Amino acid sequence: MYGIVNKAIEDLITTNFGKHKWNAIHKRSGIEEDFFISNEAYDDDVTFKLAQAVSDEMNMTLQNVLITFGEWWVIKTTKEKYGGLMEAGGSTLKEFLINLPLFHNRVMLIYPKLTPPEFKVTDIQENSLHLHYISKREGLQDFVRGLLQGLGKMFNTPVTISLLQSRNEGAAYEIYNISW
Repeated sequence: MYGIVNKAIEDLITTNFGKHKWNAIHKRSGIEEDFFISNEAYDDDVTFKLAQAVSDEMNMTLQNVLITFGEWWVIKTTKEKYGGLMEAGGSTLKEFLINLPLFHNRVMLIYPKLTPPEFKVTDIQENSLHLHYISKREGLQDFVRGLLQGLGKMFNTPVTISLLQSRNEGAAYEIYNISW
């Protein structure tokens, strides 16, 4: 993952709990990097070690850490750093989700080494749709749930998210039912 992801984890912790808590988490993670360069690619293991260290240090489940981070990613990181890109995705939650399959094409112009997930949208209804999340990376379905919750907040649209299928249960990829 790119350094911006790891920097966002650091920002989430320092903003809400202070630099001392980040230092404890960084030490607990065992990673060697003292700082992250936003547009530099890092091994995914660095991000997972940070997430696990947050879980351990904050006495939270890893699931809750990933959901919280997903919301933070949308509400703070992408909105502040890539506001124009986010606005180009649509003016409503439904529009944004329908346009999501094209979103990472634009992101790849900024981060050419990105290995993005693939999204497909099916079963589009007036107040719901199915979002197919296909990724080479495992263990991020809770992060995606947090992203979806963050998008709901960004668009001031309460969302209900149900996981219809998961790799944890033998499926090839995740499918979420999102309703608003």
